[in-house]
Amino acid sequence: MIGVDTNLLVRILVEDDPEQLRRARTLLNVAAERSETAFVADNVLAELEWVLEDAYEVPRARILQALQAIVAAKRFEFADRRRVVQALELYQNGKAELSDYLIGLSGFQNGASTTYTFDRDLRDDERFTLL
Repeated sequence: MIGVDTNLLVRILVEDDPEQLRRARTLLNVAAERSETAFVADNVLAELEWVLEDAYEVPRARILQALQAIVAAKRFEFADRRRVVQALELYQNGKAELSDYLIGLSGFQNGASTTYTFDRDLRDDERFTLL
């Protein structure tokens, strides 16, 4: 298994730098030929959502589609694929950022009774308590 950083996934999704896109695709193709998967950390997914939204102004629906495609691809591994899928479902139906949902789910899975926040977009999520 190899690990991938946010900027590698950005290049693949946005295709704004032909040379980096070629190198990223080659890396993933070589890994696949070796039967290696690529590990994507939760914070990479959270950062990817943020970069696509803020830097590239990609609409939320398109970001969701891209993230769902990454999660569905067998070539990618996650610390907890079920948590990521659940976070994406919350992101699809909620108003908060993906990072918020990953934080709340991670805390809940690790025994936190709640996660305190000032983020009003999370007021309806049972894993969070507005402070």
